[in-house]
Amino acid sequence: MIYLKNSEQIALMREPNRIVKNALELAGQAVKPGVTTEYLDKIVYDYITKENAYPSFLNYNGFPKSICASIDDEVVHGIPSSKRVLQEGSIISIDIGAYKNGFHGDAARTFAVGRISAEKQKLIDVTKQSFFEAAKIIKEGIRLGDIGNAVDSYVTSFGYSTVKVLVGHGIGQNLHEMPDVPNYGKAGRGMRIVEGMALAIEPMVNMGDYRVEFLDDGWTCVTIDGKPSAHYENTLVVTKDGCEILTL
Repeated sequence: MIYLKNSEQIALMREPNRIVKNALELAGQAVKPGVTTEYLDKIVYDYITKENAYPSFLNYNGFPKSICASIDDEVVHGIPSSKRVLQEGSIISIDIGAYKNGFHGDAARTFAVGRISAEKQKLIDVTKQSFFEAAKIIKEGIRLGDIGNAVDSYVTSFGYSTVKVLVGHGIGQNLHEMPDVPNYGKAGRGMRIVEGMALAIEPMVNMGDYRVEFLDDGWTCVTIDGKPSAHYENTLVVTKDGCEILTL
């Protein structure tokens, strides 16, 4: 079942997505060598609750924290911990959700920890731009495969790969709704996109092999070859002629 959003519902969605945008900015400002991922989690939890919202990820299917904090070869779903101290030269992706007004917001960014290599910076930049390659073609009438193809063709042109087993998703009163939004696909194939769809589009891009595996904690997803991965996500709403990105 796909839940299309009307103008009143979209207006309600703007607030949790604004909170997510601001929480990501706060977390990003705090990223530096020596900081723990537990500390980043507390910053976000404190801000979201101060805004009278609830962290969407906290206790979601048993996830124990408010943010996903994934370092270097961790693709997504890294669990914050006081034992995880950020090191100079690493990259960290931070994924945040917030629930308010009966709706969720969801977005992710990848940040540099201090000075990083040119190779890691390029991975971050390409991952971010791959989202915008998709966003600029989104409007009523395109197909799901067009979105995935836009992401994947841009990413692979740099020799990187998109993760296949994890995808973007619809979003609204539920954190994860239909449809699934893969970061790969054939142009012109798949479900037709219509006005009122709310989508969380989130390229997950590996420097090396697209394959991943999951750690024993049941959450953390890592690249199979140990090479770095980056993540970039925004929540948007489809309009007749384009889209409105709610987390920018």
